[in-house]
Amino acid sequence: MLLSIIWLPALTGLALGVWRGGSRRALGIVACAALTVTLVTTAWTALWQPSTSLGWGGGLVLRLGVSGVSRPLIALVPLVALAVVAWAVAHEDAVGLPRLLGLLVAFVGAMELVLLAEDLLSLLIGWELVGAVSWALIAHEWRGDAPAMAAHAFNATRAGDLGLFVAAGAAFAASGGLAFADLPGMEGPAAHAVVAGVLVAAVAKSAQVPFAPWLFSAMAGPSSASALLHSATMVAAGAYLLARLHPVLDTVGWFAPTTMAVGLLTALAGGVVATVQDDAKKLLAASTSAQYGLMLVAVGAGYPTIAVAHLIAHALCKALLFLSAGVAIGATGTRELARMGLRRSLPAMTWLTASGTIALAAVPPLGMAWTKDGVVAAAAHHGTWLAVAVIVAGGLSAYYAARFQLLAYGTPRDRRHVALRDRPTMTEHIAIGLLGALGLALGLLWLPAGGRALTAVVGGDLPTRAPWELAASLLAIAVASYAAVVLRRHDRLAHAATTPRADRVATWIGLPALTRVAVVDPTLAAAGAVARFDDAVIDGAVRGIAAVGRTLSGQLRRSDDHVVDAGVRGIATFTAWAARVLDRVAELGVDGTVTGLARLIGVAGRDSRRVQTGQAHTYYAAIAIGTLVLVALTAAWSM
Repeated sequence: MLLSIIWLPALTGLALGVWRGGSRRALGIVACAALTVTLVTTAWTALWQPSTSLGWGGGLVLRLGVSGVSRPLIALVPLVALAVVAWAVAHEDAVGLPRLLGLLVAFVGAMELVLLAEDLLSLLIGWELVGAVSWALIAHEWRGDAPAMAAHAFNATRAGDLGLFVAAGAAFAASGGLAFADLPGMEGPAAHAVVAGVLVAAVAKSAQVPFAPWLFSAMAGPSSASALLHSATMVAAGAYLLARLHPVLDTVGWFAPTTMAVGLLTALAGGVVATVQDDAKKLLAASTSAQYGLMLVAVGAGYPTIAVAHLIAHALCKALLFLSAGVAIGATGTRELARMGLRRSLPAMTWLTASGTIALAAVPPLGMAWTKDGVVAAAAHHGTWLAVAVIVAGGLSAYYAARFQLLAYGTPRDRRHVALRDRPTMTEHIAIGLLGALGLALGLLWLPAGGRALTAVVGGDLPTRAPWELAASLLAIAVASYAAVVLRRHDRLAHAATTPRADRVATWIGLPALTRVAVVDPTLAAAGAVARFDDAVIDGAVRGIAAVGRTLSGQLRRSDDHVVDAGVRGIATFTAWAARVLDRVAELGVDGTVTGLARLIGVAGRDSRRVQTGQAHTYYAAIAIGTLVLVALTAAWSM
């Protein structure tokens, strides 16, 4: 049952990706059915909290389970994805729709693996899968700049991912294991390495300073991909990891102040960027970084439960706003806020969007107001100045939320109806309405039982709230919202980035340029120097060795001609000479012997013919002589 939370959406996503010829309706039914089953399964899993393990080999074990922090989140992911996928089925282009739906559904499986991981190895596998699928989603519209933008987002987050590899290596070297349960016992440099690695990976994934600009590149993807990526999956992974491992990370002294500093800096910087950004999706992207910055402040302050609650509230409202932005972009054909103004043309969508922007502005009694007030209370435990800074960040949230609502779904200055290129369907209204209703339901957190239910599910403590904190937050929200209304009335709310300086602010306060000067250019220069060193030294040495080899080869070749070949020729000459000598010897010896024998036989033959005289007395004398010789020989033998 536990593993089905991962493989069911993963396999369904794969099947959808390769599906050819399916209708929009059939694709939607399959995708939504898989997410519904996954949602039911996660609800059962969150209730009973089962666990399982799988041997990896070499003493490593993959462990999956449900912690208090992950209990609400494992259900949140398919719940948000269900609304996003239903919206995508009705809104996105038919070209490439099976692939897009497949990636969205598979994204759920990868994120569930991150949430269920109980060791660093399982976490790394899920972490990498989330990064890979997000790259594919951003590059979905691959004929334009999307692949380059996807590569930027992928490389930026990958740079931070290296921290997780460092943390895993340090943990394994120190404890001999990668389980989260092994981490609390670490001390010394290994503990610092683990905390630093996890923090860098989380900061990069949650688009915090200095990694924040990658979220702007991620806006190259479809609106449905942005909605899922910014709400409950990709960006949420970093904040979740810090909340999940907070008991381990907080044992290192510098973790809390560093995390709060990074989070607060991002919350303020992201808020400023969103206030001057004229691109609807980039305004929401900047606000995403800012809101996750508030979550990091809560974790650093020692209240991860508040961070998890803010993550849930933000996921619901941000998915709603990205889908609403997609409707506005589809209706007007532009992402420029100043050219929208859809209140008269799309009144129902205007009210649905307002439920999201009011939540983002943290207006009570919505749930996100309760969670943001919790972040203020958590910050106040570390100092009033920190709480005031969080309240300022909340005021910026209210301003850019009001700016989005007034520009995207406000009334144009000329009070005209905007001609619509595309009108949202009923399915799109229902999907966005579902997210809005869930966000409104989070308002129950204002009840005393709401806080108790939260701590019963997630665990941990809630900060004590002071009355002045809520009063100051409400004042900041009111001032910021009123400022947005006044600027809108004087037609000065749009086109905030009309000067080069404002344009730099709108693009993360010049952070991409600073990153290019401080990181990219030096890295490219170092890479060029290394390449030249490689050409001059490494390749030069190789070329030198090759030249020496060629010289030696030539000398050996010449030596071969002069020595070896000469030796061979000498041997051949000697062999020929010896053959001739032997031939002569053969002629003189064998032929001479044969010739001598022949001559001897010839002489013997001629002499034997002399005996044949034809006279009888000669033959008698020969016989007598022979007989005497035989007798003499016989007598001699017998003696």
